[in-house]
Amino acid sequence: MKRIVMLLACAFPVALGAQAAPRPAFAPDRLARIDRFMQSYVDSNRIGGAVGLVMRDGKVAYQKAVGWADKDAKRTMSLDAIFRIASQSKAITSTAIMMLVEEGKIRVADPVSNFIPSFARTTVAAKADTGRVITPARRRITIRDLLTHTAGISYGTEAHVAPLYAAKGLGPEAGWGWYTADKDEDVCVSMDRLGTLPFVAQPGERFVYGYNIDILGCIVERVSGMGLDEFIRSRITAPLKMNDTYFFVPTEKRDRLVEVFMSDSAGHAVRAPDGARGQGHYVDGPRKNFAGGAGIVSTAHDYARFLQMILNGGELDGARILAPHTVDLMTHDQLDALYGTANKGFGFGFETVEKFGASGMESAGSFGWGGAYGSSYFGDPQEHLVVVFMINQLPNGSDIAGKFPTLVYSALVVRH
Repeated sequence: MKRIVMLLACAFPVALGAQAAPRPAFAPDRLARIDRFMQSYVDSNRIGGAVGLVMRDGKVAYQKAVGWADKDAKRTMSLDAIFRIASQSKAITSTAIMMLVEEGKIRVADPVSNFIPSFARTTVAAKADTGRVITPARRRITIRDLLTHTAGISYGTEAHVAPLYAAKGLGPEAGWGWYTADKDEDVCVSMDRLGTLPFVAQPGERFVYGYNIDILGCIVERVSGMGLDEFIRSRITAPLKMNDTYFFVPTEKRDRLVEVFMSDSAGHAVRAPDGARGQGHYVDGPRKNFAGGAGIVSTAHDYARFLQMILNGGELDGARILAPHTVDLMTHDQLDALYGTANKGFGFGFETVEKFGASGMESAGSFGWGGAYGSSYFGDPQEHLVVVFMINQLPNGSDIAGKFPTLVYSALVVRH
């Protein structure tokens, strides 16, 4: 009998206690489906090109580059392509602010006027039969207001304030409102001028998306005594080995910058024009205005490392950027109903998912945002996932960025 048991153990080692090979978290055939999905958007000319990257447990689980980085030059998209990330810059600048908070150099409750004098007496413009009525703000704007976009500060493109902003080189005169890469002046000069203009809501009244994080970029400069580019490089991107993240593309890397496409009236991807509403000034511009809210360029790999640091509670590969409690503050809702989107919230620099199903298949507790050029990203703490989708298409009539995460979750067959 003993001999029979030993023979069975040799024939069926798994059944009698030997360890089976771990099942892969992602099904290979379902990951291949993402390849076909992304390529179909290129083949149908709905996008020019894109890069998708997924990390799980800190390791790359999926990455794919499709289409063109520069169609006219016949340069195909590569995994190390450099993209304009627009509002993806906001999370990085918010991190810089929170580093200064951790060091005791500022408080989130501090008034902005402590650092930018023109914000001492701000005003608010309301629509009226005569065009607009301007009244004083009921209280001073704080750093917390800026982090949560509740300062009442927009991009100045609303009809009742647009002429005032345009006269100051902002709003309609700044590309899409947020574009300052062509300005031959420091960001603090621009933000000091912004403080003299009327805003569109009272501080703390509602969520208003606008120049908030650009103002924070100026505060970083004035508190740290160094340029925003230098602070982010020395304190965030260099420690995290984000070696391709800048405000302006180094000339030796200009051939890796993706051209900007745009969706035409038929939904086809065509090259966007030159200038602020297209290719921009990220290589040949003045290189002086470091827009913390929308001015950074980066790669999918670099931005995934930044998100992995956040997902890890502020540390990556031995580089501690923030404390876990600070990360929790940034990635948890700070606004409740004030955000105005059901089952979602907004922390310090990130939109948050408050209920499963509120944002596709993202788990409750996920955090993310996107950029004006069509890019998107999020971290999912429950599934230990980082998902980055990079594209430069403005305006972007395609729905690829919204569908990409669904295919990622559909390929995830082993849950945490």
